[in-house]
Amino acid sequence: MSSVETRPATKPADYTSDVKPIWCPGCGDYHVLMSFTRAFAQLGLPPEKIVVVSGIGCSSRIPAYTNCYGFHGVHGRSLAIAAGLKVTRPDLTVVVASGDGDGYSIGGNHFLHACRRNIDMTYVVMDNRVYGMTKGQPSPTTEPDFDTALSPGGTGLNPFHPLVIALASGANFVARAFSGEPKETAGIIVEAIRHPGFSFVEILSPCVTFRPDEREWKNLVHPAPVTATSEPAKAARRIMTDDGFNIGILYRGARRPYQARTEDQNIDLADLEKDFEL
Repeated sequence: MSSVETRPATKPADYTSDVKPIWCPGCGDYHVLMSFTRAFAQLGLPPEKIVVVSGIGCSSRIPAYTNCYGFHGVHGRSLAIAAGLKVTRPDLTVVVASGDGDGYSIGGNHFLHACRRNIDMTYVVMDNRVYGMTKGQPSPTTEPDFDTALSPGGTGLNPFHPLVIALASGANFVARAFSGEPKETAGIIVEAIRHPGFSFVEILSPCVTFRPDEREWKNLVHPAPVTATSEPAKAARRIMTDDGFNIGILYRGARRPYQARTEDQNIDLADLEKDFEL
């Protein structure tokens, strides 16, 4: 986490904008937004020292609903924008809001390399296993047998496993939360922001419009039966064998975060051009 000046006695309302959310009634993202503002309040960060970056999708509306700096980017490119921002302004606390379609499909390549670079920022992905904004198409995390008019009989494809991918690619902090538990989710986001390096938090956030079956998630989620580990091999075994509903911090790594070169470099343009002469 960046070393920033904090303010005492901040409240979640201090980080909530005047823009009214337009998600479907019952969407899990309402509680995720609540968790964001609760986390910022717990950290006591000045709003002008926080940046929330997003791409495209229902989840990516969050920057508009928070009272801090925000950037609503293009589809799948939120991590690239956030990485450039954090490297040039390391004093800022950078949080990225994404969804399973935005983050794992067109944004999948950026996800891998953001984990590998280990820049000090936090990536929060709201996973509802469906494309909600574009009316219910299967996403990378959709079950292979999910049968709809848009995918008769299901896709037959193995779902993307984001926690395993994050760990294998080098993420320094890996956790899973449930939107229906906003207090606990806020606590996980706080820990993710505080942990140095690239932190990844998957939030199971039901889409009750196109996946009404996901209402049952509230009965399926449960605290992870083991504490977080700092050993990648042990974390990999745990994540590969869990049921997808273990909630909590699963891995805390100790990799050194990426540090950009900040010293002044006086380069003469004429000398630089000589390197490209034919």
